[in-house]
Formats: sequence, C-alpha cells, structure tokens
Amino acid sequence: MPNIVLFSGSSHHDLSQRVADRLGLELGKVVTKKFSNQETSVEIGESVRGEDVYIIQSGCGEINDNLMELLIMINACKIASSSRVTAVIPCFPYARQDKKDKVGKNCSRAPISAKLVANMLSVAGADHIITMDLHASQIQGFFDIPVDNLYAEPAVLQWIKENILEWRNCIIVSPDAGGAKRVTSIADRLNVEFALIHKERKKANEVDRMVLVGDVKDRVAILVDDMADTCGTICHAADKLISAGATKVYAILTHGIFSGPAISRINNASFEAVVVTNTIPQEEKMKHCPKIQFIDISMILAEAIRRTHNGESVSYLFSHVPL
Repeated sequence: MPNIVLFSGSSHHDLSQRVADRLGLELGKVVTKKFSNQETSVEIGESVRGEDVYIIQSGCGEINDNLMELLIMINACKIASSSRVTAVIPCFPYARQDKKDKVGKNCSRAPISAKLVANMLSVAGADHIITMDLHASQIQGFFDIPVDNLYAEPAVLQWIKENILEWRNCIIVSPDAGGAKRVTSIADRLNVEFALIHKERKKANEVDRMVLVGDVKDRVAILVDDMADTCGTICHAADKLISAGATKVYAILTHGIFSGPAISRINNASFEAVVVTNTIPQEEKMKHCPKIQFIDISMILAEAIRRTHNGESVSYLFSHVPL
C-alpha cells in the first residue's frame, strides 16, 4: 500500500500492531513523552510529506492525556505537509456526554463535551474520523468532516455462532431502551427473538429498578450493549434474567471500560462469560476476571483503513467483513 503511514498513539499499542500486521505495514516512527511539568511532547520520526496518514488512538486509560496526545500527533502530521490525516479512534472519548440530559435548574449549564471533542479534532487538522460503535450515532453530525462509524456486529455474530452451542434457542436482550435498535438487528440476523430491560436511574452509574419486557424462560439470554463502565447495569440485568427463568446469561459489549467495582461485580455475577472487543486493552483485567473474553476487531479497522486509502466504500463492508 504506497503513500500510507500508520502511527500508533500510546493508549493501545497492541491493537495498532495488530492492524499494522493485517495491512502488512510497519508502524511509523513516533516518540511520545512528557516533560517534567506533564506537558505532552510528540516527535514524528519520519517524513509524512504527501502521505496518507492514519493515527490509531483509543479513548481509554488516561483519557485526557491520550486525547491531547492524539491532537498533537494530528497537528504535527498536518503541518508536516501530509496529504490527509485520519484519526482512527476505536473508542470515542466523551461519547456519553452527547446532549443536555440534566434535569432541574442546572440543565441549561450541562456541557455537550462530545461536540467539544469533535471541534478539537477538526481544529487540530483531522480530515477524516474512523471510530466504532458510537454511544450515540448522532455524534457523527458534530463533525464537518467525514466520519465512519463502524460496527462490531459482524464479529459479535461470528462469536455467538462459534461459542454458544444453544444459540438457536437464545434471546438477545438490551439492558436499556437505547440499545433496542442494536439488539433487534442482531436478533434478526440470527433469526431469534429479542427482549428489553427498562431501567430507571436515581443518578449516574446507579440503577433504581428494572422491568423486563419479553419472555426469557428456558432460554440462553445474551445481553448486548455498546459499553460497560462500572457494570452495575449489566450485573443487575443478569440477575433479573436468571430470576425470570433464563438458563444461561452472556454479555457481549463493544467497549469494556470496567472502572471502579466492575471486575468484582462481574466475578460475583451469574454470567457464563462477558465478551468485549479489544477497542480497549483488556489483558490486565482478564488476569483478575476469568469470565472476560475478547473479540479481536483489528480486521475491521484494517479493512476500513485499506478501503479509505483506496477510495472505496466503507459502509457496505461491515455486514460482510470476513474476520
């Protein structure tokens, strides 16, 4: 692939290397470090003049530092005369802050931080964004540059068929109303039924009560969501499904953030497995929680990069990609 350079930020080097291997490329030379006052420094170690540059940096770990590093890398490549800079952001940072959803007297002062991040990426010089399973698809509209929102659905379908023997007798469950479209798409492609859990929150990261809509009795229940943070929702949902008669419960998530008490909650919950993609590094968490498994989505990202570089359609790809 001529005239293409692939760089990795420091947030998820393993995924970047997997993508590079899929494309048959070497990762570009870049040195990232911090000065003693914690300012981020980036040195691009090779010429990018006239090149099609792709920078892989996920919104995880030290999110603010990694976001700043990405912005600096984009700007460094842009002012070094690259022909195009594409930010490949498997997990988009601040995606849950996509609207003013506060209530009461403070609602008018709630930020829309996802829009701010979009502005920052554009101002830094990004010409194109590739991301995966945005928490809210309307975030694409925050940009005035092309955005490809990829989906992990093909990888999820493949994992279900290869790892759940009773998948023909399963039911796909959304842990909240916002994921209804996601689970109906997967259920339709598997030709199985779906269910929905309606949840009410007292405050962020704390669920008040849950109501199950659908019949899961004597079936394998597969919870599907775009992300899990403290895992209070999916663990409560698993208990709800078991009490409603489900024989087994799996959780399949695109972004496994797993902060705070998440690992201990999963260990104590009634899951057969909690399956996540590797948009976020999971190696350390898997050491402490044997229930966590991961799906490699490097092929999806690599194919998106290849098609973008060649000027081909990306939208058709992700219901047909071979993994």
